[in-house]
Amino acid sequence: MPHYDLLGIGIGPANLSLAALADPLPDLRATFVDTRPDFRWHPGLMLSSSQLTVTFFRDLVSLVDPTNQFSFINFLVTEGRAFRFLEAQGLTPSRREFEQYYQWVTTRLNSLRWSKRVESVSLEEDGFRVTYTGGASDTARDVVLGSGAEPRMPGFAKPYAGGLVIHSSETTRISPHQWKGRRVLVVGAGQSGGEVVSHLLGDESFLPAHLTWTSSSTGFQPLDDSPFTNEWFSANFVNFFHQLPDTRRTEILREQRAAGGDGITDTLIRSVYQRLYHLDYVLESDMQHRLLPGRRAVGIRRNDSSHVVDLHDLNLGTVEPVPADLVIFCTGYDSRLPDYLKPLENRISFRNDKPEVNADYSLTIDGPSEGRLFVQGFAESSHGLNDTLLSLAAWRSARIINASTGRDIYRVEPGTSTITWE
Repeated sequence: MPHYDLLGIGIGPANLSLAALADPLPDLRATFVDTRPDFRWHPGLMLSSSQLTVTFFRDLVSLVDPTNQFSFINFLVTEGRAFRFLEAQGLTPSRREFEQYYQWVTTRLNSLRWSKRVESVSLEEDGFRVTYTGGASDTARDVVLGSGAEPRMPGFAKPYAGGLVIHSSETTRISPHQWKGRRVLVVGAGQSGGEVVSHLLGDESFLPAHLTWTSSSTGFQPLDDSPFTNEWFSANFVNFFHQLPDTRRTEILREQRAAGGDGITDTLIRSVYQRLYHLDYVLESDMQHRLLPGRRAVGIRRNDSSHVVDLHDLNLGTVEPVPADLVIFCTGYDSRLPDYLKPLENRISFRNDKPEVNADYSLTIDGPSEGRLFVQGFAESSHGLNDTLLSLAAWRSARIINASTGRDIYRVEPGTSTITWE
């Protein structure tokens, strides 16, 4: 018999939600492992001014089990800050406070094991064997992959990465002294791009000499936070999306991003605009800035102690070389199946170079095992734009628990929806 019914690899928000929902179930033997010594949530982009882009109701548990002890509201009450939080923040906490909430949960769960690096996952007759560095192993009927996405750097930039050519996930590694009075180029105008620019402009004592901010879109677009658009992040839409043909899914994902799925919150985009106005006209700062829409970075090369980035103008078809002392690529993340799955790579079914993910977030595997391999954060092409976001973390985890146990422990059928998707 396997040691565990459920073993989660990676303890980010997704699998932490799964652990919180599994905790009240005494007949579900679950454990979760992570390479890190403790919980950190995107530490390289944990900027002091960063706000969560969703309401705290989309925490680890509340949308499927509001009575669970690991809700954000219980965190506020237990820590004695509930009333002041409501007055100060309303419904949207800062990212740093949500990290505090996640860390608070980790101290109260006995199912989490840290400093455990997974080397391989292989099939057993009644499940899987998970082997760690050093040779120790566990067996589990079901395994859940939640090891997170990797920072996406353009291929041409990878040889130059490190030093002062970085991904936005490394922003806190760079000190203000390293951009003060220098030329800074920020590539990408999504939420992380907006946060990085806001961070660079935050203290007039440490301003760049010249800031260039590029967007491959025709402008610097706000995130569409309207109620109808937010129904993309509902269980109804996920179920509808999953049954569509692959070609239509691809088209919808492209349309959603173009409509602001990769945009910046209204609060942040206004703050950046107002900050630039204040620097230009009120403080009369010497800092120069250029905001360049319709530009895509296509190359980089060294120039003495700095770099030159080639920006392709999508409107005119020209290429402009832009010198920069610090280059920050805010170019998102990629989700790929980790190397420790190599023993299973010939057994996992793929469609269009993506793993085939069933409605319950399990992979289709050819083998004798009675267990199932679930994924968290690897199903955008099959389940939609919300797959790597916090919006449906509790609902995804509830679906996995129901599928793993074979029982309807949590209610996961969609409620009412204003939009009729089918």
